[in-house]
Amino acid sequence: MFSNHIGEFAALFTACCWTVTALAFESASNKVGSIAVNLLRLLLALVFLSIFSFFIRGKFLPVDASADTWMWLSLSGLIGFVIGDLFLFESYTIIGSRVSMLIMTLVPPITALLSWIMLGETLTLFNFLGMSLTLGGIAIVIVNKGTGEKMFSFTHSMKGIFFAFIGAVGQAVGLVFSKVGMGDYSAFAATQIRIITGIVGFAIVITVWKKWRNVGNAVRNRSALKRIGLGSVFGPFLGVSFSLYAVQHANAGIASTIMAIVPILIIPASLIFLHQKVTLKEIIGAIISVGGVALFFL
Repeated sequence: MFSNHIGEFAALFTACCWTVTALAFESASNKVGSIAVNLLRLLLALVFLSIFSFFIRGKFLPVDASADTWMWLSLSGLIGFVIGDLFLFESYTIIGSRVSMLIMTLVPPITALLSWIMLGETLTLFNFLGMSLTLGGIAIVIVNKGTGEKMFSFTHSMKGIFFAFIGAVGQAVGLVFSKVGMGDYSAFAATQIRIITGIVGFAIVITVWKKWRNVGNAVRNRSALKRIGLGSVFGPFLGVSFSLYAVQHANAGIASTIMAIVPILIIPASLIFLHQKVTLKEIIGAIISVGGVALFFL
């Protein structure tokens, strides 16, 4: 049974990993800032992946990748990690990982729209219904009925919501470029390429913004460093790698739907580990949004 559904199990494991990493990086970003967390978690993930790759593939680095593979996966890393995660991690500090991950349920619909535009893939009526349901679930959580002349108001910071949306777009574009560039190449080696370019990209950003002191402070903060280490293992090392593995070994729609259940998994985790207050509206919105992702792939 396990071998017949290895891609689906990989997708479920990915969802669990992303739940852990969202909570860990939210906590670390609140302590030392999101940009330092982004760079350090990629550096740690590259170390983990390189050691793993050596034992599995006999190569520390993806030196066997073709030029085309490097090009597409590098673009994927720059857009997905540098742009997407830069905004996503900043949204953690503004609206929290729980609401940010809810907005990230937009990744599968956005990915499908981009695939339709860039790769000529088709969209059906169920696709559009799924998109609408996902948007509806998110709206339940972040929109309130307005008072006076205002038709509606937002329950959370518009800046944080916008940053999370940019994060979703970045991850969707990164996923499409990964699909183009990876082919049947090793998912773990492909992740190494994305991480290497992500590190270079963040190093440039930190230099331009003159934020190296923030990185130094983060390294000296043991509490934050532990959380970054935990998030690095479950995020760019295991999570991202197994997400690519899931897409390779299972129907992409089924894998994406399973990986999209993070907003539901993160609710009990937030209650238990961060002692955050969760409203009924947030639970209903998360279920509806994930239901929209599932409907999207029927």
